[in-house]
Amino acid sequence: MRKVAVVYWSGTGNTEAMAAAVAEGIREKGAEAALFTATEFDASMVDDFDAIAFGCPSMGAEQLEESEFEPMFSACGPKLQGKKIALFGSYGWGDGEWMRNWEETCAADGAVLACESVICNDAPDDDAEAACRSLGAALAE
Repeated sequence: MRKVAVVYWSGTGNTEAMAAAVAEGIREKGAEAALFTATEFDASMVDDFDAIAFGCPSMGAEQLEESEFEPMFSACGPKLQGKKIALFGSYGWGDGEWMRNWEETCAADGAVLACESVICNDAPDDDAEAACRSLGAALAE
């Protein structure tokens, strides 16, 4: 059985709701989903999983959350070479620049993006939740 980690940071609950939908999509495909907040996950855990979904909202000037998520993700970067991952998150302003920058960072780390990243404005609607389930399913395959 494939093991997939869903690692996220959420300030308002929007990205947490997206993480739950990602985990649901993983389980629907028969894989094991393990949910972690950014403070519960670290680079030493990367090799324990077949794939990882990372979720973080846009913060400040379209960037990853700086105190908990970004340091954890940066520490994981060197271990993502060849790892199947997917990205998701919510935003309240801007045009998704933080996600494009994040995808570029992942590509530079050699990570394998399993599918198109999922972003939504504010709380996830039905379409965003369905996209999150599909993202999870892609990681479970």
